[in-house]
Amino acid sequence: MSQMRNYNRELDDSGKAENQKYAYQFDFDVIQPFMVRSFAPFFRGDSLLELGSHKGEFTRRFLPFFEDVTCVEASDVAIAEAKDRYGSRIQFINSTFETLQLPKRYDNIVMTHVLEHLDDPQLVLRLINEKWLSENGRLFLAVPNAHAPSRQIAVKMGLISHNSAITPAEAEHGHRITYSLDTLERDAVAAGLDVIHRSGVFFKALANFQWDRLLQTDIISDAYLEGAYKLGQQYPDLCSSIFLVCEPGRSKA
Repeated sequence: MSQMRNYNRELDDSGKAENQKYAYQFDFDVIQPFMVRSFAPFFRGDSLLELGSHKGEFTRRFLPFFEDVTCVEASDVAIAEAKDRYGSRIQFINSTFETLQLPKRYDNIVMTHVLEHLDDPQLVLRLINEKWLSENGRLFLAVPNAHAPSRQIAVKMGLISHNSAITPAEAEHGHRITYSLDTLERDAVAAGLDVIHRSGVFFKALANFQWDRLLQTDIISDAYLEGAYKLGQQYPDLCSSIFLVCEPGRSKA
């Protein structure tokens, strides 16, 4: 890495235009519940490690499933807010992944919309495979999808050059890559992980800021959201997010 990263600044949405934010209500209210619903059938064991927990918005959705929850976050501002919210219910570790020291291995590791921010994603995936995941554990790895229809439409509009381009706003928020299913699986397999399931979450033809506007109206019903979630299972390559469920590979120490 050529320069020191400011993780607090990368997460900061203050003063950002509505189409240049790090996080949207669409993520919190729509994608996160559907993501947990997609992951839950594959949960196993008692412990959960969330890598890149931000301010804990997603973390709360795992509490009904696990008593033993640990969160790792590089931003000290984000982790301080999460600690105020959850107290001793969750163990928090303020660390980068590259320097992370964990007390044990975990049955479930969740990394959602984080891998695309890493300077060396394969290094971190190898650490998960070799040091952090329990023998029978599972990794839940989700990223934004380069082939989401909303992104493909932006290409046709001339707003971005190609599906996997990194926009200036994404770069400012620390994005290093925009994944598709093939490149996501490439990095997981290169790190020694075994991919047991691949899918997508929520068919998405509108940008996040457009969804935020719509969700404030009565135009979108719960039935429509359910339909878009189910259609996404049929067409994962056209989803807002794509994800893998992985198990430790044979190379695991």
